Parts: sequence; structure tokens; C-alpha cells
Amino acid sequence: MRTLLVLGGGYGGLALIQKLLDNHLPHDVEIILIDRMPYQGIKTEYYALAAGTVTDYHLRIQFPVHPRLSVRYGEVGSIELENKLVFMDSGEPISYDILAIALGSTDNYHNIPGAEQYTCGIQTFSDTRETYRRLNDVKPYGTVNIVGGGLSGVELAAELRESRPDLNISILDRGERVLSTFPAKLSQFVEEWFSEHQVETLGRIAVSHVEKDAIYNGMQAIPSDVTVWTGGIQPVKVVQDLNLPKDRGGRIILGEFYHVPDYPEVYVIGDCASLPFAPSAQAAGAQGEQVAHIIQALWRNETPKLQAIRLKGTLGSLGKNTGFGLMGHRSVMGRVPRLLKSGVLWMSKRHFG
Repeated sequence: MRTLLVLGGGYGGLALIQKLLDNHLPHDVEIILIDRMPYQGIKTEYYALAAGTVTDYHLRIQFPVHPRLSVRYGEVGSIELENKLVFMDSGEPISYDILAIALGSTDNYHNIPGAEQYTCGIQTFSDTRETYRRLNDVKPYGTVNIVGGGLSGVELAAELRESRPDLNISILDRGERVLSTFPAKLSQFVEEWFSEHQVETLGRIAVSHVEKDAIYNGMQAIPSDVTVWTGGIQPVKVVQDLNLPKDRGGRIILGEFYHVPDYPEVYVIGDCASLPFAPSAQAAGAQGEQVAHIIQALWRNETPKLQAIRLKGTLGSLGKNTGFGLMGHRSVMGRVPRLLKSGVLWMSKRHFG
């Protein structure tokens, strides 16, 4: 039997597995999936779990069941590309013929003292559960600061406002406005929503260090009962430790068919891969499906044929009734993008579940 070892059951890894299982897996191929959890967590909705507006159970998708798919639970400790071995944290080795690395990302604290120690995040299911506990234990009229005014920070702040109307909530960002990578018109709409709902947005904040009860903008102390970090991501440590060419963000530089140039049997999917677009669940899922087509073509001794990945746009929520999005070059705001996002979530759960 040939072994395809998939590290990570998130959007990219699960899309790869699902596509292969749906298209007549060769009789001599087995797939092994390694993940820390017995289900996929819907990461795009972790902000709602942290805020307390959805339950843990509703953000789970069960892994596929197939005679030649086995799932191993635990943390990946290291990868030896030369020997085609993956070692679990326990030291157990697992060999492979083809490897797909889809381990996702972790918070990037940019070497800011105290940031990792004194903040909480929403990068993993476990982290998000802890963030939920801390946010909902804040005393009435306490202060919550969210570092990072990107999509995750904006959605968390809006959802938390609906969950805890009593809290003093602020978003702290290095740029002049939230969602600085989006068109100014869309950013202004979000800023106005925050103003109407008493969420403060503070721009040009360069966090110098973090303490237990304060964030420091240089010498200025900003009091904080709980600080949530959404200030950037980077590949997980296992990928950071690989001695491979990487881009400025630490993501692995790949060949034409998403493989590691010196190790053609190794594919990298999602947040760990250097791609011509920003990391996202949508990008990881699309790339995972393309890697499935590549592997299937190689199994048939054919040259893979790929079309460029075309992302459908970005949707974000401001609570349960308002949203925003970027569809191509068009900004959309209000009730419709929120409904669209709910529909995309429903379709995703139905497809994978």
C-alpha cells in the first residue's frame, strides 16, 4: 500500500481528502490524517465562540468515514523530509510516500514582550475556548482590548458587543483605520457601525509591550481587563523548523504544482504555503482541491493541468444582522452580505459534513 499522510484536518487538508475519496481512490492507496481533534473546527467562526454567541458543538464538522482513511490524533512534533518520516510529540514515527502539510497558522506576536504571556487568541479551538472563558468572566463594565483591526479583530469586537453590551470594547491597530487592506468606503462603514455601537477604534497604536492589566503604546498605558490578540499570523512551529526556502512571512516557497521543489512528494497547503494571495479558509480549500487533482493525475501517469485559483471574495460580519464584503472590486455592506456569509457557512458544513 502507498501512504498519503495528511497533516491537519482544517479547510485545506479536509478538501484534499474529500476530493480524493469522491473520485475513486486507487485500491493500493491508504490515507492517514493526523489532527489534534476528532473533528474539524470551523475556524472562520471562532470569533463567535469566543464571544459566547454560538456553542462549541455547532462549530464542529466530523471527518469523513472511509475504509482506507484512518485518523490519528495528536500533535506533530517534527518532520524528517529526507527519511520520509513524521514524528508525533510522543516520539512515534509515521512513514509516508506522499505528504501533505496543511497544519495552518499560529499567532505572530512580532517579538513584543508580554504579548504571548498576557493575551489570549482565537487561532485554535483550545485557545478560543479559553478566550471565551476569560471574556465572559470579565466583571460588568470591564474593559476588553482587541489588538489588530483586521477581519478577525473586527468580527470578534462586533460579536462581543452583541454578547456583552456592558463591556468597554476597543480595537487597537497600527494603521489609521480598521480593515486597512479593504477599500476606504468599506472601512468607513465598519467604523460607523462601531461608533453607533460604542466600540472604540484606536489607530496608529504601536504596541511596545503587554502587561497583565495594560497594553503599552510606547510609554502610554492602556488599561485592559482582557486583551485578545488578532495582530497577525505565521506558520506553525513545525513548519518554521523546516530548513526550506521561505518567503518573508515564513511560508514555504513551492513549485508549480504546490510541491516542495527538492521533495516532489511533499505538498504544502493553506497558511503554510507561499501563495499569491492572503491566507484564508477559502484559499486553503481551493488549493486542497487542486492538490487532489495533481495527485490523481500523477497516479494516472498524466501531467497535471491546473487553472488559476479564483477566489470568490471576502465576507465579514458585524454581529448577527449586519455584514460587509468585497466581491471582486465591489464593496457590499448591510444585511445582504451577512445573509451571504450565513449561506456560505451552511454550504460548507453540508459539503464537508
